[in-house]
Amino acid sequence: MDSVTQLLLGAAVGEASAGRQIGRRAALWGAVCGTLPDLDVFIPMGDAVRDFTYHRSFSHSLFVLALLTPLLVWLIRKLHPTIASHQQRLYIMVYLIFATHVLLDSFTVYGTQIFWPLFTTPMTWSTLFIIDPAYTIPLLLGVLIVLFSNHDKRFGHVANIVGLSLSTAYLLWTLGIKQHVDSTAYSSLQQQQIPVEGVLTTPAPFNSLLWRVLAVNDEHYYEGYYSILDDNKNIRFEQYPRSLHLLDTLQDSWPVQRLQWFTKNFYTASLQQQDVVITDLRMGGEPDYVFSFKVAEMSNPHPQPAPVERMPMQRDWDGLNWIWARIWNEHAQ
Repeated sequence: MDSVTQLLLGAAVGEASAGRQIGRRAALWGAVCGTLPDLDVFIPMGDAVRDFTYHRSFSHSLFVLALLTPLLVWLIRKLHPTIASHQQRLYIMVYLIFATHVLLDSFTVYGTQIFWPLFTTPMTWSTLFIIDPAYTIPLLLGVLIVLFSNHDKRFGHVANIVGLSLSTAYLLWTLGIKQHVDSTAYSSLQQQQIPVEGVLTTPAPFNSLLWRVLAVNDEHYYEGYYSILDDNKNIRFEQYPRSLHLLDTLQDSWPVQRLQWFTKNFYTASLQQQDVVITDLRMGGEPDYVFSFKVAEMSNPHPQPAPVERMPMQRDWDGLNWIWARIWNEHAQ
């Protein structure tokens, strides 16, 4: 999730778990701990593909964060000697904040290696867009009430619990909706006799009412959109070539192998001038994708590995208007 949401979640979890014992400092330290795992973006990994695929790995491991917890508790007790007697509560608070951070990230499509290094497959439950106001706003309101309820701390505590409960209920809502969307997607693909080897459903930006459906086989990928308000339950798909033949001579290339693994086969290859580019199909939408990487250059007669580069993204902000229209009107397809 976005950094603001993670900060608010950390503050909310901190206050809920230790606010009665250590006061507003629980929310403040919660905000700090809720931000820490994402600081790995400032660690250079070597190249663009490593930066992309090692983000949310060791820094989001439940095991690594368990080892980091005592250090944070020691720091908090050192800075606030008056709350040192609440050591056990501080351990609970810090680890809960870390754990909820990485679990929330797993609800997005990016991929979070929460069991690193024992099991490195990224968790991608894909029920939340990376920014979703319906999840964030209840957290924000609860935390604000905590911070500004000077005369009634109990009211602030209750308001924060309500905010956390509403956000958690929204997560459960997205899990249920995804099951419905998955069923509709598979049914539509079967009715249209589209042969696929993988299907991914993920929310469109900033909401959980409109969903993007992505399907792939060796030859093509298919993109469609489904709003839970649609009367027509048959999703219309557009077909696009994957051009995987461009990678035939690059299967020993580490960046190629790494991207194939990290995207869980939801990728495409393309030739952009003389550059062979791999695009992660999971984030973005046709034709604008967030993550594309140059992995080779055309030579005679085959592509040859080249220094990895992340390709610039083209942003079409008009697409937000389309999303809003598509949620409410199936004919806006």
